[in-house]
Amino acid sequence: MSATVNTAVPAKVGVLGGGRMGAGIAHAFLLAGAEVVVVERDEQAAAGARERVESSLAKSLERGAIDGNLDVWAQRLDVSTDYADFGSCGLVVEAVPEDFELKSAALKAVEEQLAPSAWLATNTSSLSVAKLAETLQRPANFCGLHFFNPVPASLLVEVVLAQETSPELAAAAKAWVEALAKTAVVVHDAPGFASSRLGVAIALEAMRMVEEGVASAEDIDAAMVLGYKHPVGPLKTTDIVGLDVRLGIAEYLASTLGERFAPPQILRDKVARGELGRKSGKGFFDWQ
Repeated sequence: MSATVNTAVPAKVGVLGGGRMGAGIAHAFLLAGAEVVVVERDEQAAAGARERVESSLAKSLERGAIDGNLDVWAQRLDVSTDYADFGSCGLVVEAVPEDFELKSAALKAVEEQLAPSAWLATNTSSLSVAKLAETLQRPANFCGLHFFNPVPASLLVEVVLAQETSPELAAAAKAWVEALAKTAVVVHDAPGFASSRLGVAIALEAMRMVEEGVASAEDIDAAMVLGYKHPVGPLKTTDIVGLDVRLGIAEYLASTLGERFAPPQILRDKVARGELGRKSGKGFFDWQ
């Protein structure tokens, strides 16, 4: 793949937040031919975001997934601390931590910088897109684009439609996902959408089985990988996503869908001890 323009994606795409997910989203749109600007909270975070995106591009070059050299690809990447740099974007994807008030405030701040015709999306994995839309001036221009970690390797994006999402945006979002060489699954706004709701339900039951001594984490995951052809078991997936992230999603789903999503005590205890999964070196597995 060479660095050519793809008319299916906006010419310039913004990403708010350059952490693991945001950097992956930026990577995906760069490969699709867009110019990308990543906005972070301060210069240190911005430098980290640039490093993550360029490292991801370098890995794609090493694998032969893309052609050329890193400098050519990085020419279309800008990293900033100024929301005003979103002003020329046709689409901005918000990728800040999974907290409703934080996301709502961030989305409102981004929308103030956008042209009336620009699109805005949230990468939330569970929060209500409709409720986030209620805080915006142009809810018809807003949808969910739920990317999966790691973004460069994942083949799925959930396109989440709120009641006020325009048909034009719904169609455009599917075209963007296709241009990213991924598959769009379209869902209507509901707690946990489709993927998080099912994925968390399996993971929580797996945690309860560990808690009850039914089987080890290794054997539970092996059962799902070998018996059900899951590429990664539910507990290792939890470690990759982050136990703190899974806890937050489970608490939200429990508050909206009922006690069947109540987080097991083992999950609360691990998060309290700082055992957050791969990012901390230990979760249900040892990542040292």
